[in-house]
Amino acid sequence: MAEKAVKNTVKEKPTRSGRTKSYEKRQNRLGYAFMAPWIAGFMLFTLFPFGATIVLSFCNVSTNVTGYNISFAGLENYYTAFFRNTEFVPALGSFLGMVIPYTFVILVVSFVMAYLLNKIQLGKGLMRTIYFLPVIIMSGPVMSQILDKADETVQAAQGLYNGYEGVLILNMIRSYSPRIAIFMEGIFDQLTMILWFTGIPIVLFVSGLQRINISLYEAAKIDMANEWQILWKITIPMIKPTALVAVIFTIAQLGTYDTSAIYSLIKTATNNTNGGFGFAATYSWIYCIVVLIVIGLAVLLFRDRPPKRRDIW
Repeated sequence: MAEKAVKNTVKEKPTRSGRTKSYEKRQNRLGYAFMAPWIAGFMLFTLFPFGATIVLSFCNVSTNVTGYNISFAGLENYYTAFFRNTEFVPALGSFLGMVIPYTFVILVVSFVMAYLLNKIQLGKGLMRTIYFLPVIIMSGPVMSQILDKADETVQAAQGLYNGYEGVLILNMIRSYSPRIAIFMEGIFDQLTMILWFTGIPIVLFVSGLQRINISLYEAAKIDMANEWQILWKITIPMIKPTALVAVIFTIAQLGTYDTSAIYSLIKTATNNTNGGFGFAATYSWIYCIVVLIVIGLAVLLFRDRPPKRRDIW
């Protein structure tokens, strides 16, 4: 009888896997509890407008004294956006011409700054705060005022000094390729905005650089690898997943930037009470799909590819 009691007692003790599962369940419940306010806000204030824009993009919506008049229009709004509106397709082209080079420049500048910040030993926390501070204090209206003043200054400088004609490096680039020179001048003109968008990517890159195992660098140095080889063979391949996150964030942030031509068309259509809501929803969804396509191309570019199989025969 005593042996049976001991066996029953042993069976009643929870196993290690059972304790682990119960701990994970408690952690999951705590996680959902912390996320509950955001989930509730998303369901109330985001999900319904998200679905409503899909419906409105296929409808003609006009306002009158009694309210809204909604009538089904099918694909008429999409046909009008692409084939009748003379401003929408050029605005899409302008957005693509802005987001692709700007994302590349922001990614490169962010990685270089993060790489240098990661090398700094004295005042590392202060330097990170300085580079991230503009993201916190520069809200949308503040940044718009700064950019407006910057544009006025650039226009005045171009009127007085004929733009960048006196810059030796740009003159050398212009003699080799005028297109590259025009691209560089556009980057310099929008340098304030580019530096503004580098705050979050710099933080992401610094975090990714700190997660790289130091023993990899030590082993490479033992094998007589120089800094350039370590950068291209270890740092960049290891930082690639973080670069993908930074690219997705940058594209999404540039897509919501309120100075793009498509954003202006959406605001104009929204303020139009004679059927404007339907066109605004159509513009928004086409714009959203274009942004998602650009993000998909970035994912394909930065994804980890399996190593090529080499037959030994």
